[in-house]
Amino acid sequence: MNNKKMLAFLLSLTLCGTMMSGCGSTSADNNAADNSKAETTTTTSAPAESQAETAPSADTPAETEAVTTEEAETTEAPQADPANDTEEPTSADSRETVYQVALLQSLVQGYYDGIISVDELKEKGDTGLGTFDGVDGEMIVLDGEVYRADENGDITKADGDAMVPFSNVTFFDNDTTLELKDIEDFDALKAELDKITQQNKNMFYVVKVNGTFSHIQARSESKQTRPYKMLNEALAETQKEFEFDDMNGTLVALYCPDYMGGLNTTGWHFHFISEDRTKGGHVLQVSVKEATAEIDMTQGFKMHISDEENFQKMDLAKNVDKEMDSAEGK
Repeated sequence: MNNKKMLAFLLSLTLCGTMMSGCGSTSADNNAADNSKAETTTTTSAPAESQAETAPSADTPAETEAVTTEEAETTEAPQADPANDTEEPTSADSRETVYQVALLQSLVQGYYDGIISVDELKEKGDTGLGTFDGVDGEMIVLDGEVYRADENGDITKADGDAMVPFSNVTFFDNDTTLELKDIEDFDALKAELDKITQQNKNMFYVVKVNGTFSHIQARSESKQTRPYKMLNEALAETQKEFEFDDMNGTLVALYCPDYMGGLNTTGWHFHFISEDRTKGGHVLQVSVKEATAEIDMTQGFKMHISDEENFQKMDLAKNVDKEMDSAEGK
């Protein structure tokens, strides 16, 4: 090979080496840039739009998955709205529910042990009726307060830790108003109210009758002692009856449809409390001078029963209708 050809060959080798070195540098720089980009995407806490702009292309599935994971990690949980942070009992569904503690049948058979407290009951409704541990008087629930009528018909506010073996309450919403005047007795009052209830006779109704009552015959009882007897037998021994004339106050009533016969008394159940919150009891007879009935039609029903051993051993399929009617004064 002559000198000219040798010089040309060496020059060619030099140029090729330089070009290859440059190509390698460019590839390394690009890889470094890609790695830097992946790290930024994985650790960023930028909004989703910003992440979409910097996310790797679809042909890099591993890096795309990293973006998805990061979005899940950095997304904050929705904050609770204090305005909507309400207790369950005041939800729309709960307001349309009659809440029952145990069965009237279990009470009639002599299960007098309380299973929830008065404070717990007040979370389930603001209007209703019932009794207390040991059948210690009659319960009237009105405007969110729980009252106890003792064996003399005297009213006191119930303690929050007092226990409840049976009760029905609801959050009252007035659906229908009925004006009443010169109602001579219990049957006539029920007939007036049934003009409303029998339009939808398979619903529940809670009623407040506010007004002046010409006459009220009521009863209450003292606390029972163990061993507990059937309710009708216990009341025959301990209940006292009393009468009120020309008294302002409120009847609180529950109407249960016929299919509730295995769980409660069907038809009407009334308790009374005076306007000054000093007198009251379970109503046996009434005459209305002038009053306004507010009627809450309710379609829901929820019952709370005891998990206590003696309750679970009871024969609640036993027919106690006769004893129940006697206890309720029917």
